[in-house]
Formats: sequence, C-alpha cells, structure tokens
Amino acid sequence: MSWELTREHLPDLARGAALLGTGGGGDPFIGRLLVEQAIAGSGPITVLDPDDLDDDALVIPTAQMGAPTVTVEKIPRGTEPVAALRALERHLGRTAQATMPIECGGINSMIPLLVGARTGLPVVDADGMGRAFPELQMETFSVYGITGSPLAIAGENDETAIIDTGRDNRRMESFARAITIRLGGVGHIAEYAMSGADVRRTAVPRTLSLALSLGRAIREARAGHRDPVTALADALAPTLYSELRVLFRGKVVDVERRTLEGFARGRARFRSDGGDSAMEVEFQNENLVAVVDGVVRCIVPDLIVVLEADTAEPITTEGLRYGQRVVVVGISTPDLMRTPEALATFGPAAFGLDREFAPVELQGDDLVAPRA
Repeated sequence: MSWELTREHLPDLARGAALLGTGGGGDPFIGRLLVEQAIAGSGPITVLDPDDLDDDALVIPTAQMGAPTVTVEKIPRGTEPVAALRALERHLGRTAQATMPIECGGINSMIPLLVGARTGLPVVDADGMGRAFPELQMETFSVYGITGSPLAIAGENDETAIIDTGRDNRRMESFARAITIRLGGVGHIAEYAMSGADVRRTAVPRTLSLALSLGRAIREARAGHRDPVTALADALAPTLYSELRVLFRGKVVDVERRTLEGFARGRARFRSDGGDSAMEVEFQNENLVAVVDGVVRCIVPDLIVVLEADTAEPITTEGLRYGQRVVVVGISTPDLMRTPEALATFGPAAFGLDREFAPVELQGDDLVAPRA
C-alpha cells in the first residue's frame, strides 16, 4: 500500500536505512537534513508500493556515488540528483513517472526522497541491493537482466555527463567511478531506467518501509527501557530479513581506513569486554566479513551491522572510532540475494575474498538475548 512520508518519519527512516546500509551508503544525518529541508518547502512525499506501479511506467533510480568519507567534508548542494535525472530524461526522450533507491543506506535511501520532494515524483518502496554495496553492477537489477546504461552523472557545479556501455554494467561502474573521482570524490547519478513490471521482477521490495519500521523499533525500545537488539530481532522476524545473530560485544581497539580509487577501504578490530575474544571486520565502503577468533561469523551479502552498545544507533564505517563500545550483529539477506547468479555478482569472490558464502543463521548458535 502506498503512503505519505513526512518530516516526522525521517529520524526513524534514517536510522533504519543506516542499519540496512551495513556501515555504508553515506552519512544518515546529512541525508536526513537534505530531505527535511526539501519537504519543508514542498510538503509530503508519496512512497509508492511496487504493486501500485503500472507495468509500462518509467522508473529512474537516483543515488549518490563515491566514498562515504568524502561526504562528511563535501556536503552535497542538493540540486545534483535532480540534474542527473533530468539529464537522463533528455537523453532517453522520456519523462520518469517515479524514482527509486538503488540501495539501502544512510544517504542513499534519502537521495530519491530528495528528488521526490523537489520534483513531485513518487518514490518506489524498493531498491536494487537490499543493503548497500560499493559498486554499481552489484544490483539485483543487474543480476536479473536490467541494463544500467545509459547513466547520467551530475556534479555540484552543474556539470553532467552521460555514460553508455551497452549491457556491460561493470564497465559502466568503472567509467562512472573515474568521473566521480574527477568531481572530487562524490557524484550523483540516475541509472537503471526500467519499467514498473521490471521493478517488481528485479527489486528488493518495501525496503523503505522496512527501514522505517527498524528505526522505530530501536527508538521505542530505548524509550521503553527494553533491549533494542532484541527489539530489532523481533521486528525482522516476519520480514524477508528474518534472521539476526549477535556476533560480538566489546569495543573498537583499532581502525585502519583509507580512501583509495573512489572507495573507503579498511578494517576495524574489536576486543571483548574481558579481553579474551577478538573480532576483525573488513570493509569496502560497507562491512564485508566479520571474523571472530579466526572463525567467519558473517560474510557478504549478509549484513554486518555495528551498533552503539547502549543505544543501538548504527555506526557507519567512516564513523568508527577507537574506544567505542559496540554490539555487532549479522542479518540474513532475502533469498533473491542468495541465488548463484546473485552471489556471482556481489558474493565474497566479487570482493576478492577467498571464502565461501555461508548463511549467517548457520554460523553458530543464536546469540540474540537481552544484555545481562
């Protein structure tokens, strides 16, 4: 069912989107402020259920591209994603009936809402990753046959470019990444133009609604003095993301992070409260693999989420700092993200990890329980 999104929804939505972003997808606070400002001037945004799309409706997803670390210092002007959308519409000779996220993430769940508020377009309640991934070919859209090209990219000084690599979505990513670097590390894009029928066939459905419900579950658990991690597990249980496991509790003892080739790459190390257990998380914009005492407990495409220990507020990879007390959870991905075709596109091997995918729910006992 379609619904109206207002400013009051944004804190919960940003929190839930940051959680689903697995450490990436951009700064949730910046995205929230951009949309708050746009809604203040234009009113509520229509969030359109995928089932309400006409089969032949043109949907053009919009997003931010680049290293999340750059966005912390290089805040978007706010006009860039609409410029990318309009450039792609001109190139196609058609007008979009809706926009949509390409991924879940702190800012990339917000960019289409910004576009919706500024243009009046509805925003489809779905996306192409079901989490966040660092590269543009890592989309369920791509896995199930949608071509990302032509892609339009826009910068903060009104520059735009069109990239068309035919059916080669990996090459499209490479060209767009190069332009993003020349734009200063951040660009805004419109890509994977598709029909409403293709949205229903290839997208992960209702992830904006899911993000909103997860953000609300954390907030209400805190207000009621209940364990927010248990509340998250309860909120996820009836969804496509049905399994949550606590992987680790402790503190951050080391963070190695560098911005390289348009990505934020690195690893974070954690120690348990008693110091008798250690965890390492490797990331490329998003968290990719969590290893506890030498054993893999969760690996991409399943979600690895670092939460602040007392509040369960999600911590992005650019927000990790020495001394933070955290709880790290693993969350299962929907079945359409675990097929052989999907794993070939965004499974461990796609990131150069010499490990096989194994579902998080099979990695040891269920450790979800209230804190002592």
